[in-house]
Amino acid sequence: MSAARADGRYVVGIDLGGTKIRAGIATITGDVLHELTQPTLDGREIVAQVTEIVSALAAAVGASGAAVVATAVGGAGVPDADAGHFDLAPNLGGLEGFGVVAELERRLGHAVVIDNDVNIAALGELHDGVGAEVDSFAFVSVGTGIGVGLVLDRRVWQGVRGAAGEIGYLPIGADPLDPANHRRGPLEEVVSGEAIVQRYERASGSTGSTTVDVFERSGDGDRDAAASLDEEARWLAHAIVSVDAVVDPGLFVLGGGIGSREELLAPVLHWLGELGRPTIEVRISRLGSNAPILGAVRLAIDAALLSTEREAS
Repeated sequence: MSAARADGRYVVGIDLGGTKIRAGIATITGDVLHELTQPTLDGREIVAQVTEIVSALAAAVGASGAAVVATAVGGAGVPDADAGHFDLAPNLGGLEGFGVVAELERRLGHAVVIDNDVNIAALGELHDGVGAEVDSFAFVSVGTGIGVGLVLDRRVWQGVRGAAGEIGYLPIGADPLDPANHRRGPLEEVVSGEAIVQRYERASGSTGSTTVDVFERSGDGDRDAAASLDEEARWLAHAIVSVDAVVDPGLFVLGGGIGSREELLAPVLHWLGELGRPTIEVRISRLGSNAPILGAVRLAIDAALLSTEREAS
């Protein structure tokens, strides 16, 4: 048994998405030992689901629930650290505005911290991905929605109210004056998994497709599928140019279930050229779906160490 594991303390990192939850348990030194994935339940049922996930992960490594000393949750919304809930979280349904931290701490009996899921993924990239090469970059996650995690001089920049990087609300893509586009944001209405499927089904007349279907059919020569993905890339390129004009991060890293698809990179680069910005550097994340779990584990370790320091003082 390694010295890290012999410590007997564990942390859990959770990537809470609109359609699925991915979670991992790690030693206090950051070695991820076991992971699991489940479909996301509705609204406040997520609290019970997270509680059960933490117990299942502890059991998977032969530990009791008491051995887990901290849990970090990355969610698709703006974290309010003081109130312990998520704001601007349309993809989390009834969990928006709910005191998830207090409820989870009551159930789990240890420290719980929350952050934006894309910020957490950016933290994972900083410590285990492109952060080995650069000090500043923008992590662009595209999946159920779209968001950016900004790493500037090796620190995740969250903004004054924690909402930095909520680029789904950029006034491009869908009509920004239409109130129907204000909940998720005009850009997110055209750059998301749902948008890919809707475009494809409108053009092809088919129903019941998934984003995976569209990517596969595009690879098989389906013109409607290819056109839907090209439209995705076009608006993603618009978003990258917008962020670059304000922040100039030097590098954009694409992640998330859709953003990490290699098939998107070439059309995104094409549209950057069409927009007059062919020199913007864009890469696909090498960490893939592991980025948010690794970042959440880092956040949980920080929470555990802080809790230990408070107890010792």
